[in-house]
Amino acid sequence: LYAQGLIYKDKRLVNWDPKLLTAISDLEVQQIEVKGSLWHLRYPLEGKEFNPEDPATFIVVATTRPETMLGDTAVAVNPEDDRYKSVVGKNVVLPLVGRKIPIIADGILVDPKFGTGVVKVTPAHDHNDYATGLRNNLPMINIFTETAFVNENGGPYQGLERFAARKKVLEDLKALELLVEEKPHKLPLAKSQRSGVPVEPRLSPQWYVKTKPLAERALKAVADGRTKFVPDQWTATFNRWLENIQDWCVSRQLWWGHRIPVWYRGEEMVVSVTQPEGEGWRQDEDVLDTWF
Repeated sequence: LYAQGLIYKDKRLVNWDPKLLTAISDLEVQQIEVKGSLWHLRYPLEGKEFNPEDPATFIVVATTRPETMLGDTAVAVNPEDDRYKSVVGKNVVLPLVGRKIPIIADGILVDPKFGTGVVKVTPAHDHNDYATGLRNNLPMINIFTETAFVNENGGPYQGLERFAARKKVLEDLKALELLVEEKPHKLPLAKSQRSGVPVEPRLSPQWYVKTKPLAERALKAVADGRTKFVPDQWTATFNRWLENIQDWCVSRQLWWGHRIPVWYRGEEMVVSVTQPEGEGWRQDEDVLDTWF
């Protein structure tokens, strides 16, 4: 499959289990509705002297994960939202961090009716934000270790566990008059089916299988009438699934399974069941997903 160009390695956002320290598949992620919160936060506009009483000096962002703001690389509004057309293209100063980030217009990510109509964009820690980052060529800043503690990119919050970081971030925002309000909000929480802990989207180098060539053949078989569904209503479901299918992440960081047959030496990489001749080769430490 590698020789046919159907397997490749890439650094992308994956579902990461911070307890088992491995990527997991979408099928191993359970979406559970929980009672959470929606926080409204003031992000000061660049070039304005911040005044919590003057709406012209800030923009209010709605988020369910305030701790990930440490990795924000933009805030986004809907391009059709008249409330914010005047600030698109300008910058805000990211609270607690001090980094300048742009205000972008993205009609795919932002629903004007959700929250304040302004959302933070953290491409390294949210699947929708990751897609937004790719569309808008945004930097991707990872703020968590593999065990979901804040890393060196989190500044003074380094070393805090993710939920402890949330508490401290909110305390600091409140002290700076940047926290507007907290509202009860039901939201889906992604939990690992394996360990039961909340999944943390994480940028990670993994091995992938291209699914499009196979999906196209399966779609064609249905379109040509060679494959028929009974009842016919499932045809639309099948087509919708395969037309939107993503490449399959097949590497895992577990200690059981078939170890990936790839060898490295410096910049060299060889795909082989047996170790290449010569000294200094090391095998990829990941294993293949059991289903693959």
